[in-house]
Amino acid sequence: MRPRLAELALLFLRLGTTAFGGPAVHIAMMQDEVVRRRRWLSDAEFLDLLGATNLIPGPNSTEMAIHIGHRRAGWPGLVVAGACFIFPAAIITVVLAWAYVRFGARPEVGWLLYGVKPVVIAIIVQAIVALAPQAARTPRLWVLGAAVAVLAAAGANELAVLLVAGLANVALAAAMRSGRQPGAFALSPLALALVQIPASVAPPVALAPLFWVFVKIGSVLFGSGYVLLAFLRAELVDRLGWLSQAQLIDAIAIGQVTPGPLSSTATFVGYLLGGTSGAIAATGGIFLPAFAFVALSVPLLPRLRASWIAAAFLDGVNVASLALMAVVTLLLGRAAVVDIPTSLLAAASFVLLLRYRVNATWLIFGGALAGWLVRGGA
Repeated sequence: MRPRLAELALLFLRLGTTAFGGPAVHIAMMQDEVVRRRRWLSDAEFLDLLGATNLIPGPNSTEMAIHIGHRRAGWPGLVVAGACFIFPAAIITVVLAWAYVRFGARPEVGWLLYGVKPVVIAIIVQAIVALAPQAARTPRLWVLGAAVAVLAAAGANELAVLLVAGLANVALAAAMRSGRQPGAFALSPLALALVQIPASVAPPVALAPLFWVFVKIGSVLFGSGYVLLAFLRAELVDRLGWLSQAQLIDAIAIGQVTPGPLSSTATFVGYLLGGTSGAIAATGGIFLPAFAFVALSVPLLPRLRASWIAAAFLDGVNVASLALMAVVTLLLGRAAVVDIPTSLLAAASFVLLLRYRVNATWLIFGGALAGWLVRGGA
């Protein structure tokens, strides 16, 4: 057992340090390591685990690491693989957060961030475009996504929207399976009540509320890691007022340029709000649900994969997540794309991502250089 744990630790520490480029890249690197090189899993087994991560909330690449660790070395492997994949990104993010707090007020740092922010918006838009065909692959899901976007733009509660979307799609799928033709999509009075749940009063910025905010976010984080943006904005900017929109975009940028899971953005936010202790609390909160959901789902996976109800609920939640992402990106884009240079930078970044598949990390660095040249040379 110990040799296997050591193998897992070394592999996922290395992947956590070098896995740039987002969940798809992380998962491809894991497939290369554990299927092709080490033969710990077959292709079919790897795909089974990948499908399982889509049935539970949380960051997909981190959950893949956790699943692989469990398959390789049981419950100790589950903890070791997940923790080692997260640890390098968390450490790097704390260092960058310290530099941001220490030097962020200097003009030259502002110049760099001026160019980075529109690139981040382009990266998120490209992710939405790439995910849309899979998340909204039927007319019913397109209509559901459009309804969620309208509700989100009107200020609906994000958690309630996800729940209602999942349940609505289950109901529509059940109607289709029974041969009944569902009418036009409409939210029931119960659904409307759910999406109008008022925001709670903001607690003081302390470790306990910080931890629980991120536990809540980690517990409902379906779909792409970029959905994190919607929840962070709703909780930390709108409801609690702990961050400004500019700080949130900076946090997402830091998540882009560091290796490992994008959810390490939480580490950056935690440091801004509570120093090193805050970083630890936020990191633990955002990733703890992933460990719990993987552990709980292991014995249930065969039933979940065979259940049309689970599949329909997930489809509804995924398209709702994408709609939330789109609405929040539009709102944040107003703070990032503020003039002609930033508009051109966002458009050029989007084309490079979509047409030429340029690595997002290099675009972030290019945006920083462009910001320095435009603002620093002005």
